[in-house]
Amino acid sequence: MDKLHSELKKEFQLERMILFSDAVFAIAITLLVIELKVPEIERAELTEGKLLNALGHMIPKFFGFIISFMFIGIYWMVHHRLFGFVVNYTPKLLRLNLLFLFSVALMPFSTAFYSEYVMKHVLTPVVFYTGNIILLGLFNLFMWKYIGNPKNKLSEGLSERDARYYSTRAVIVPCLFTLFAFVYLINPFISSFMPLLVPLIMRIVQKRHEKKTRALEAKTKTEDGNGTT
Repeated sequence: MDKLHSELKKEFQLERMILFSDAVFAIAITLLVIELKVPEIERAELTEGKLLNALGHMIPKFFGFIISFMFIGIYWMVHHRLFGFVVNYTPKLLRLNLLFLFSVALMPFSTAFYSEYVMKHVLTPVVFYTGNIILLGLFNLFMWKYIGNPKNKLSEGLSERDARYYSTRAVIVPCLFTLFAFVYLINPFISSFMPLLVPLIMRIVQKRHEKKTRALEAKTKTEDGNGTT
């Protein structure tokens, strides 16, 4: 009875952590769209041209919203996948998750800062936004490393090979954004569109991992078959 109670309590605490994390993601995405203010033009001066011009000035904000929405969504899916393996928790995992959520909660501000100045050829907002992405990647990496370590007994169904793969994925996005920041010094216009390449690059990395996994499984089956015969 005590063991059952302990397991139920552990499951409840894990569920609390996941629900709290989902709430932070949802609020961060909601705050992103709040930055998109409807243009206000005096009725006496209202024309289609002025309205379209006002919308045109908002293009960087819309672009920043799309980019950040995409990345918050990606990291939510990563978080969802990660905690699909988790069966236990520790105070350290709670702290790592809070640090990761801190980076998520910071995204609306860094996005607004970036969107406001990205086309004005100033570096500080780009560095700030890149720093935010780097924090997301690092804390994501730390969680994969911690949860994927068999000694910590926090996960089930997560192979060491998959843990290494997901840890590698965690550092790809920060590295790409660091590259984008350097490109910004040369050509801000090209750099502003480069984040759109990230999902494509991540998809290529995923396909290569899946291909290697299938090849390894096929090789293992062949060896087992030869061993049986």
